[in-house]
Parts: sequence; C-alpha cells; structure tokens
Amino acid sequence: MIGRLNHVAIAVPDLAAAAANYRDVLGAKVSAPQALPEHGVTVVFVELPNAKIELLHPLGANSPIAAFLEKNPSGGMHHVCYEVDNILAARDKLKAAGKRVLGDGEPKIGAHNKPVLFLHPKDFSGTLVEIEQV
Repeated sequence: MIGRLNHVAIAVPDLAAAAANYRDVLGAKVSAPQALPEHGVTVVFVELPNAKIELLHPLGANSPIAAFLEKNPSGGMHHVCYEVDNILAARDKLKAAGKRVLGDGEPKIGAHNKPVLFLHPKDFSGTLVEIEQV
C-alpha cells in the first residue's frame, strides 16, 4: 500500500536557524518558508536526492507544533510521511485493520497541495504517520 518515503518532519523552535543549518552547513537546497494556516504551521522543505526534510514551526498559539515544542523545547522528529496511490482506499484498508485515522477521517490538503491523512502514533510504534496521495 505505501510507496516511497516522501518526507521526515522535524519540529523546530527557530525556523530560520534550522533552515540555515541545512542550507549553509550541510549544503542542501532549502525552500522559502510557507505558511499553512489551516494546519497551524509554517514549513520549509529541505530537498534531498531521495526524499525531503520538512521543518515545522508553529503558526499561532493553537498550533499542534506549539504543544509539541512545549514538551520538546529543542525540537525533534514530529512525523514521517509515506506516499500512497489512492488515499481513500488506503484509509479504508487502514480502518478495516483497526488503525486510527486522526481528525474526521477525511483527507485535507497538505503542504504539497495533495490530500493527506494522519494516523495515530500508538498504532505505529509511537510514530505519527502521514500518508499523502501522489
């Protein structure tokens, strides 16, 4: 069902500093910041040859990333994202297997302008999983 790894998301307390580390220290191609108010985050993508790193920073006080950073003030890995061909079929298969889809179970449009869903970390070895239709 799942395809390739799309990205690993890292919550960061200072988006500019984190982007500079990847760009200036590691020599990676780094996108401009993109605000996603519907998700409560600002994101920067670090382009790698085989996947991306998504740097997440809170956008507003109600951001889920703000709560994450309260528990992890230095930041840390937030989720992994896998590609799927058909997000609705994937969702239905996951639910039939007893896996929990977060939110209302309906896909939302993610940072790549593609449908995404998040899966409960307790169902995946403590890791928040995002699936994205490609």
